Amino acid sequence: MKATGIVRRIDDLGRVVIPKEIRRTMRIREGDPLEIYTNSDGEVIFKKYSAISEMSENAVHVADIMYKIAGCPVVIFDKDHVVASSGVSRKEFAERRVTGQLEELMESRSQYFRTEDNRQNFYGAEGVEKPAIAAVPIISAGDITGAVVFLETDTVKEVSDLQKSLINASAQFLARQIEG
Repeated sequence: MKATGIVRRIDDLGRVVIPKEIRRTMRIREGDPLEIYTNSDGEVIFKKYSAISEMSENAVHVADIMYKIAGCPVVIFDKDHVVASSGVSRKEFAERRVTGQLEELMESRSQYFRTEDNRQNFYGAEGVEKPAIAAVPIISAGDITGAVVFLETDTVKEVSDLQKSLINASAQFLARQIEG
């Protein structure tokens, strides 16, 4: 654990303010859920909660199935990182952060589909130069919880109608799994 040198006091209602610098660095936004852990050394640890990370085993299965059916690599993200992937090197994508492009897409609740008319490159994971052909946010109980991204291959450069249906179905399935 890394010390920040920042000290905060608990107020009379039991609240503590997480400094802006830490929130920005850790990408903690207003309304984000945090898990609270304690240990025997008296430490209290706040960790960003990710419903998709909690069900990462299911996300891996969804990615594997979608890869086989869609015929292109699949990456599943929570709001900050890669949670699961299939059809690409897991080491290359493991724990990569989302790009600003994907973050904006999720926040705006919009979808991206590369078509003959829309050839702009869209990247999901920071530091990986594999463009997406489709990206759809996962919206669970009205909250953005992540995104599903299909990546291009040497033979697949545009999204097909089948792939559009599959990516939407996988995002909806994951949302339902989160809702319980």
